[in-house]
Amino acid sequence: MSAKHNIVGGLVLACLAMPPMVNAQDSSDRAVDQYQCKDVMRDSGANRDVAIAFLHGFLLGKSGRLQFNVDDLHKQTDAFVERCLNNPTEKAMDAMAAVKQ
Repeated sequence: MSAKHNIVGGLVLACLAMPPMVNAQDSSDRAVDQYQCKDVMRDSGANRDVAIAFLHGFLLGKSGRLQFNVDDLHKQTDAFVERCLNNPTEKAMDAMAAVKQ
């Protein structure tokens, strides 16, 4: 496994270990599509980076592809942030899927 795969895998695992962004009374089960752009954008630093990396990894896994281009991920991340700033109530997963097309 390459270093690139290890980085993405590590970020996905870190994201799964993050505390949920909901009320304490809610169940600990989460659906990826429940998060809106504003939920991701409200985070900062490493938490936002991990959430974005998770979305990249989730959609990569869903596509069945095993390879990715790091430069493309950087461009897609920038496009995702811009899209989310302009569309805060869009589902984060939908926004990421749109910038990956």
